[in-house]
Amino acid sequence: MHAIVDHIQSVDLKAGETTRRYLDTLTKPPGSLGALEELAIQLSAITGELKPQVMPPAVIVFAADHGVAVEGVSAFPQEVTAQMVANFANGGAAINVFARQISAQVEIVDVGVASSLTLPGVTSSKVRAGTANMVVEDAMQADQALAAIEVGIAAIERAKKAAAKCLIVGEMGIANTTASSAMLAVLAGESVASVVGAGTGINPQQQAHKVAVIERAIAARNADPQAPLAVLAKLGGLEIAAMTGAYLAAAANQMPAIVDGFIATVAALTACRICPAVRGYLIFGHRSQEPGHDVALTALEARPLLDMGMRLGEGSGAALAYPLLQAATSMVAEMATFNDAGVSDKATP
Repeated sequence: MHAIVDHIQSVDLKAGETTRRYLDTLTKPPGSLGALEELAIQLSAITGELKPQVMPPAVIVFAADHGVAVEGVSAFPQEVTAQMVANFANGGAAINVFARQISAQVEIVDVGVASSLTLPGVTSSKVRAGTANMVVEDAMQADQALAAIEVGIAAIERAKKAAAKCLIVGEMGIANTTASSAMLAVLAGESVASVVGAGTGINPQQQAHKVAVIERAIAARNADPQAPLAVLAKLGGLEIAAMTGAYLAAAANQMPAIVDGFIATVAALTACRICPAVRGYLIFGHRSQEPGHDVALTALEARPLLDMGMRLGEGSGAALAYPLLQAATSMVAEMATFNDAGVSDKATP
């Protein structure tokens, strides 16, 4: 991980300003395309190019199980993680549908599913068979968290070699909203109750139980909020660690990464706490219904592109936001300037 962090530089703000000036020469009132113009400027700052490319996109879904599932914090049993990985491999999940819509490459990575998987189309990078129950012991050891981060880094390197120009990172793991909520409460200094939502669809009584479980885990683990890797190891998940590595690698490779919902944003926050320069490479796809997502977005000073009442995960919201990046790059590459079109750029006195 340290080698990749050493390669991360801040985004190229001069390139972004060059694009900002160029946008004002296009046949439209200055700033009239609003957030789309800001998106084009950010993409130029990320890539250092006036006319950046975001095609083709790559979708990478990291899957892992969580020991805390035994505490009854999810509406679904742990076996669903492996079953959903098979669904991904067969192309039947929401993220598969949305990935086909945007012609994205898709890779499914088993970084810590509890059961043994030998599925065609699934990359086996298992660090361990699920985390431990964080109420009882650390979710994983520090070296295992680092190994999972390296899994994420390696996945981005593969995507880059396959010529991907934009990254969409997703996850699958029963009870991973519990791990994410625990991490966020510590990293953001917020109460557990303020960050915990319905997750996969638990009722109010189950939600209160989930809050109590997380509070017990935080008290038992005593993670230092100033030590993001320790928070990740003590309270997190293997797929959250892999996503953290993916965001670090995206920044090191000057590639835009569209951040999905709650769990993805907690991973993004972790990456930014490890290396603040990562923040400039992140584009936030959508606002999740999970209450903790607003807390995480605020911590990152982020405004998501979409707000559609979603809470699925898998990278689904990020994939739906991707066409806006296409529109931003097409605007810069294809719109005529006032000079090209023979249109006056002066207001009538």
